[in-house]
Amino acid sequence: MKTFAGWIILGLLAATNAAGDAFEVGSLSLEQIMADADWLGNQPEEPWFSPDGSQVFYKQKRDGDNTRDWFVVSASGGQPEKIPATEHSQVPGPDQVWNMSRDALAWTFDGDIYVHSMASGNSRQLTRTADRETNPLFLADGRSLAYQQDDDWFVFDFASGETRQLARILAEDDPADKQPEGYIQKQQLRLFDTLRRNRQERVADREEERAARAVDSRRMPNPVYIGKDKSIVYTALSPDGQRLLLVSGPAKPDRGQQDKMPHYVAESGYVDVEDVRSLVGSGEPADHGLMVVDLVRGESHELDLSVLPGIKADPLAWLKKGDDDDGKAGKNRDPRPVELLGLEWSANGQALAVQIESADNKDRWIATVDFENKVLNPRHRLTDEAWINYDHNEFGWVPGRDDLLWLVSEESGFAHLYTVGAGRGRARALTRGNWVAAAPVVSPDGQFIYFAANRSHPGEYEIYRVPVAGGEVLRLTQLSGLNEFVLAPNGEQLLIIHSEHYRHPDLWVQTAAPGTQARRLTDTMSAAYKAIDWVVPEVVPVPSSHVPQPIYSKLYVPGDFDPEKSYPAVMFVHGAGYTQNSDFGWPYYFREQMFHTLLTREGYIVLDMDFRASKGYGRDWRTAIYRQMGHPEVEDLEDGVKWLVENYNVDPKRVGVYGGSYGGFLTFMAMFRRPQLFAAGASLRPVTDWAHYNHGYTSNILNTPEIDPEAYEKSSPIEFAAGLENPLLICHGMLDDNVFFKDTVRLVQRLIELKKENFETAIYPLDPHGFVNPEAWLDEYRRIYKLFETHLK
Repeated sequence: MKTFAGWIILGLLAATNAAGDAFEVGSLSLEQIMADADWLGNQPEEPWFSPDGSQVFYKQKRDGDNTRDWFVVSASGGQPEKIPATEHSQVPGPDQVWNMSRDALAWTFDGDIYVHSMASGNSRQLTRTADRETNPLFLADGRSLAYQQDDDWFVFDFASGETRQLARILAEDDPADKQPEGYIQKQQLRLFDTLRRNRQERVADREEERAARAVDSRRMPNPVYIGKDKSIVYTALSPDGQRLLLVSGPAKPDRGQQDKMPHYVAESGYVDVEDVRSLVGSGEPADHGLMVVDLVRGESHELDLSVLPGIKADPLAWLKKGDDDDGKAGKNRDPRPVELLGLEWSANGQALAVQIESADNKDRWIATVDFENKVLNPRHRLTDEAWINYDHNEFGWVPGRDDLLWLVSEESGFAHLYTVGAGRGRARALTRGNWVAAAPVVSPDGQFIYFAANRSHPGEYEIYRVPVAGGEVLRLTQLSGLNEFVLAPNGEQLLIIHSEHYRHPDLWVQTAAPGTQARRLTDTMSAAYKAIDWVVPEVVPVPSSHVPQPIYSKLYVPGDFDPEKSYPAVMFVHGAGYTQNSDFGWPYYFREQMFHTLLTREGYIVLDMDFRASKGYGRDWRTAIYRQMGHPEVEDLEDGVKWLVENYNVDPKRVGVYGGSYGGFLTFMAMFRRPQLFAAGASLRPVTDWAHYNHGYTSNILNTPEIDPEAYEKSSPIEFAAGLENPLLICHGMLDDNVFFKDTVRLVQRLIELKKENFETAIYPLDPHGFVNPEAWLDEYRRIYKLFETHLK
C-alpha cells in the first residue's frame, strides 16, 4: 500500500459483522429487520480523494457504537486499510482548498489549519488553538493563507511566518458618531468647560489614533462598525485579501416563541423540559443586509438590494385582506425581506456573485457586485408563484474566469445547467429535457461540468458531463442504480458512490471520460444480509387520472404470485414529501424495504408511490401541493389502489396504508378524507396540523397561517378527523423535536371529542423523530404487522 505524505498506515480491516451472527443465515423476521442496523454492514461515509488522486479515504461506523473509523484504499483497487486515530490529523481531509497554481492545498482538522505542498510532499500544521479556525483560503499573492476565527479573519505569511488580523468587525455604533443626546447632556457640555474640554481631547486622541492606524500597515486596522442594531451573520474574504463581504441581520431577531418538549423518562428522575423550535409564521424573517468592506482603504458601504428586479412587488398581496395593491412594484413599497443563499468570489478576487432569496420564497436572484460604483448588478432572476426549490441552487464562477457564471435553474420546469455572462443578457442553457441535472461540479480547468441526472429513467441516476462552452451531453457511467460522485482534485477521475435496491452505497472509481469502465473499491454489505432472498421491487409507471404523467412506484409482488388469486395489499407512503423513493438505489427507508419483503412472503402485494410532491420529476410535480397539501397525493394513492385492483387482482376491501412523518400525515388525510379507500392505516410520527410545524418547510408550501389560513385548514388532518371510519394506529416518539409529540396529543383529543373508537396510540418515551432504539422499531412494526394481519387478511 502506497503511503501519503510520510504517514504510515497500520492495521488491516477485518470485514466482520458480528451483529449478523445473531440470526440464522437466510432467515427473515421482524426481530432481525428492526435490529441495530450494524448487522447489514456499515457503508462508507464522506469519501474523498487524496490530493494526487492515487488513494481514496472514507469513514465507516464501527459496530456497536457511533465511532467513525477512517480507512484508505488505493484508487486502483486493493484491500481497504484502517488509519489509526493518531494519524487522522496527517490525512488531507475531504474539504481540500487549493491555491491558484494547484501545487498546495489546505484543510481543517479538529478546528486547526493544515497545509500540504505537492512539490515537497510535506504537510504542516499552521494553528493549534482552543478556538476553531475555519474556511482556509490561499490568497492570490501566492505567499499567504487566510483563515477565519469566529467573525475575525487572519492571514499567515509563509515567508515571514507572521500572522496578522485583517479586520475587526464590531456590531456596535461607531464612537465617533456618538453626539450628545437630550437636553441634560447638551446642558452639561454647555455649562461646564472641563467636561467640554475633556470630551474634545478624547475625540482628538481617537482621531489621531485612527489616522495612525490607517497609514501604518504594521498595525491592526481600525475596527469596522456596523451598528448596534445589527448582528454579524457571515463574512467572506476575497482571494486577493482586499475586500470582505459582510452579511448582517437584526441585532435581536424575532424568532417567535419557542415550544417546549418534556423528557418524561430522564436521568434526573424528574420531568426535564427542553426548549425547541418555534412555529411557522411566529417570528420575523431574517432580512439580511450586504456590506462590502474595503480592507485597503478602510472603508465600507452597504449594497442597495432594491435594485433586484421585482423585489418591491408583493406576490401575496391578493391574499392579504384590505390590500388593494395588485402585486406590482411601486415606488412607495419597501423591498421584501431577503436572505443570502450563497456567495462566490472569483479565483482572483476581482469579482463577487451573490445568490439571494426573498423571505416569501417566491424569488431567487443572482447578482454581481460592481466594486467601483458600489452597486449590485442583477444577472439572473428565478420566480415561482408557488415556491423556489431549496434544492438545485448551485452556482459559481467558471474556473479561470471572472466574467462567466454557471448556475442551476428550474426555469424550464426541470433543474438544468446554464451559463450567464457578467454583462446583462439571457442565461444560456447547457442541458435541457424532462429530466433533472443534480449536484454539478465544474472541472478544475473550467472545461466541463459533471453532474448526476435521471436522463435515461426517472429513477436511474448516472453521471454525465457537458462542455461549459456548450455541446453534447455525454453519459460517463453505466452502473444503473443510484450514483453520486466526487471529482478528483485533478479532474481526471470520478469517485462514485453507487447503490442498488438491496445494496447500500459502496465506492467505485472511473476515469472521468466517456467509454471507460468503473471498478469497485469497497464491498461492505454483510454476508448475513446477502444471504437473504430479497424481493427486488419493480419500478412501474402507474397511470394517473389527473395529470398526463404517470406516478412512478415501487411494486413488491410475492414470488409465487397467482393471477387467479385475490390478494391483500399495503401502500407505503414515503416521508419528507419532497423526496424520491421509487428509484433504483438504496432507500432511506431500508427497514421498510426489508419489511416489504416480509409482507410479500406473507402474501401481500406492496406499492410505494412517488406521489405528486416527490423529488426528481420536475417543478410542476413538486409544486402540485401548493396551498393544498394532502389533496393531489391522496388522488395519486387512489389511482394506485385502482391500478393494483385492475392489474394484480388486489381485493379493494383489503388494502392498508402506512407511512411516517409526511407519510404519516398522508395516511391521516387518506383515512379521514377517503374513509373507504383503506381498510386500515398506521400513521407514524405524523404531522396533524401544519400550523404547528416549522417555518422553513411549511411557509414554502402554505405561506403562513396569518396570511393564508385557508391553505392551513385545507391541508391539516385535524380539520378532517371526523371522517375516520376504519382502524387507525398512531405511533409517535415523545422526544420528537421535528414533528412534536403534541401533534399526536392534539389529534387524539380531537378524536376523543368526536367519539371515535377505532384508533389506538403507541408512544415511545425515549425516541426522537427517527427512532434510534431497536426495541422501539420492533414494537412499532409488530403493531403495524398485527394491524394488517387483523384487518387485511
